[in-house]
Amino acid sequence: MVMVKVAMGLMVGAALVAASPVMAHGQEIANDLERCGADARGPAVLVDVRGFVAATGKIRIQSYPATRAAWLAKGEWISRIDTAVKPANGTMRFCVPVPKSGEYGIAVRHDRDGNGKTDISRDGGGFSNNPAISIFNLGKPGVEKAAFHVGPGVTKITINLKYM
Repeated sequence: MVMVKVAMGLMVGAALVAASPVMAHGQEIANDLERCGADARGPAVLVDVRGFVAATGKIRIQSYPATRAAWLAKGEWISRIDTAVKPANGTMRFCVPVPKSGEYGIAVRHDRDGNGKTDISRDGGGFSNNPAISIFNLGKPGVEKAAFHVGPGVTKITINLKYM
């Protein structure tokens, strides 16, 4: 009887963890637009990415905590969506869930040839708040320029791709 109660407790605990919106760092996810739809289960960010110069390759969207230590740091992203580029009228839409309300930043990379490597002369990119990027900062703005607040629902942003 004790074993049954322990097993039931473990199953209930596992179900609660599975239903929890909290996500670990480094989670690759699908682009589930329903998550940002009419029956939104926020917190999440609905991201419109605009300005594709070509309908080729892959696009990567990564969310980060808006802290100096985590912003654009290797392995510190919260979630990532990688998918083929298929813009409609030059735009693609993504739903990026976040663990809780707070400050976040979003980074986007358009890998035009889909080889998984950044080619600064061909590939494009952008960030939340659309800060200016240049060759001098290697296309990496500070967190204070890209950070934005996500509330308990769905926050909508637009990121304009830039190419060198």
